[in-house]
Amino acid sequence: MTNKVNLRICNPGDENTLSLLGQSTFLESFAGLLDGNDILGHCASQHSSIVYRGWLEHANTKTWVAEIEPGNAPVGYLVLVPPILPIADSQVDDIEIKRLYLLHPFRGIGIGKRLMAEALIDARNRNCRRVLLEVYAGNTGAIAFYQKLGFVNVGQRSFKVINNYYEHITMALTL
Repeated sequence: MTNKVNLRICNPGDENTLSLLGQSTFLESFAGLLDGNDILGHCASQHSSIVYRGWLEHANTKTWVAEIEPGNAPVGYLVLVPPILPIADSQVDDIEIKRLYLLHPFRGIGIGKRLMAEALIDARNRNCRRVLLEVYAGNTGAIAFYQKLGFVNVGQRSFKVINNYYEHITMALTL
């Protein structure tokens, strides 16, 4: 891939772009792994423009989008939120990576690392103690990616996606 990829911070007005990108990347990531009705229902409820608008309007939430040249088409994104994971030792100085997704052709070329680097810089600037995230236990590629960045497993839980439960791993990186 020789095309240049730019990262930018999202603002209110980007919710439709993020919704489309979120639905596309979720479907692409989990088709063949999760139940199809669960995927479609999750996309409709958790990747709606309303969900992204709420994050974009929240002062303590930050979202980055990766756009490819020419044309600045969106190919990936990351959402950083105050922690909402149900873990026993959550603190006010934690922060959570709620979403990190890339379209398949753009994986493995450094875009995810660049998005994570921006999020970690932001977390450090906020004086956060650690960064949390949750990942589907069957997503071995994502788990390996996070481990290479220094994240460690701090828990596991069953997570309901519409009609079925799926095992998820909670990971943390102490800053």
